[in-house]
Amino acid sequence: MTMPVRQALRIGGYILGQRLRGRTKFPLLVELEPLFACNLKCAGCGKIQHPADVLKRRMPVEQAVAAVEECGAPMVSIAGGEPLMHPQIAEMVQQLVARKIYVFLCTNALLIPKKIDQFEPSPYFAWTVHIDGLRERHDASVCKEGVFDEAVAAVQECRRRGFRVTTNTTFFNTDSPQTVIDVLNYLNDDLRVDQMMISPGYAYEKAPDQEHFLGVRETRELFRKAFSGGNRRRWRFNHTPLFLDFLEGRVDYPCTAWAIPSYSLFGWQRPCYLMADGYAATYRELVEETDWESYGRGRDPRCANCMAHCGYEPTAVFATLSSLKESLRAVRGG
Repeated sequence: MTMPVRQALRIGGYILGQRLRGRTKFPLLVELEPLFACNLKCAGCGKIQHPADVLKRRMPVEQAVAAVEECGAPMVSIAGGEPLMHPQIAEMVQQLVARKIYVFLCTNALLIPKKIDQFEPSPYFAWTVHIDGLRERHDASVCKEGVFDEAVAAVQECRRRGFRVTTNTTFFNTDSPQTVIDVLNYLNDDLRVDQMMISPGYAYEKAPDQEHFLGVRETRELFRKAFSGGNRRRWRFNHTPLFLDFLEGRVDYPCTAWAIPSYSLFGWQRPCYLMADGYAATYRELVEETDWESYGRGRDPRCANCMAHCGYEPTAVFATLSSLKESLRAVRGG
């Protein structure tokens, strides 16, 4: 299963409209970071390594909404940091949803019990809860005991209240096919989240732990084994079949990071949220003045082991919509 039908039709129509206008580069989703502060210190994340004065900053709602409107993306992933620490996060979500923009609020879920009353269920809104494994594995990933149980309780409460709930799971070289199977079985069958997103860990420059990121060969082997035996078809993924093919190494793609741009307190980040080669003041400047041909595996050494969704998921989406066969496969969840 991929995204809901209404959302898929909206995105497909949006892409067709951009192409009819002759646009070769346009955003599918904006990675919006309205703050860098977080209430956890995960080993694989470098956001909280920013100076104290930066961690205290909060993006005004008007600035966040204006950035999304400027680029015209139909979807937004609000991350950070921990976005629920932003005092106006509910208002930010409400304004984006009112514009019929699909919003995914990425969170470690610790603040959901305190903040949930400020949000309302909507087909344009989903919680995206970060869960990196079962109890011991997840708590080790976030460097704090008890977080897994709190996240699970928050997901259950969100589902009880009628919210759409997705999850995001990052895998590292400490994972095995069985640990992948175990956590995805739990999220899919026991917790019964609406959809799941997965990603191989990328060697984020500021991350405290640089030893446990996956290489390309390791990534392909890990997912090829985990997806075997019918698991891949059974699990409710929020990915195109071609992106899953990419993770397995069945196909390869160039990076199209311009389609999932990152907007933060510093502006539009070049070339993606995982690398910082400067910032642009506008999305148009980002697209027109960035040397996109110099990024991606085989082009920039820093990209050698990257298979992250921000660079390769949009390429898979474009490939899907360029083929009737692949479009039908995506509808069927093949």
